[in-house]
Amino acid sequence: MRTAIYPGSFDPLTNGHLDVLERAAKLFDRVIVAVALSESKNPFFTLEERVALMKPAVARMKNVKAGVFDGLLVEYAHKQKAQAIVRGLRAVSDFEFEFQMALMNRKLAKDIETIFMMPKETYTFISSRIVKEIARMGGDVSPFVPPHVAAALKKKLKTAQ
Repeated sequence: MRTAIYPGSFDPLTNGHLDVLERAAKLFDRVIVAVALSESKNPFFTLEERVALMKPAVARMKNVKAGVFDGLLVEYAHKQKAQAIVRGLRAVSDFEFEFQMALMNRKLAKDIETIFMMPKETYTFISSRIVKEIARMGGDVSPFVPPHVAAALKKKLKTAQ
């Protein structure tokens, strides 16, 4: 069984993330969306909230499941018996960081490949950071995230006021 890990903070999950995930699900027998603890990033949503937002988004994809990881990604990949790590590239600016991470992961675990995937052009400008900023300023994020994520952003911002 070919297994891939699609890691990220997913704070929040965007349509770009889902596009990359759907593409990965066509290539692998099993894809685990690994939601990272990411406390150093000071996440907007808690880990539990991010996982809860991920689950309905992946429910229709039969070979995809949500998981959680903290620590080295390659160790998590080994525990899950994964052969690959999937990373999304939106722009050339993403490449340098992702390339360094892929090389480091290869040094740590030669048996795990990194696969770079680009989302549809429609989603290349979307980032979680920009989505949160638009939401904080009262803008409509519905074109950029699944409906349940847009509702969660609105609710979280309302309770924060």
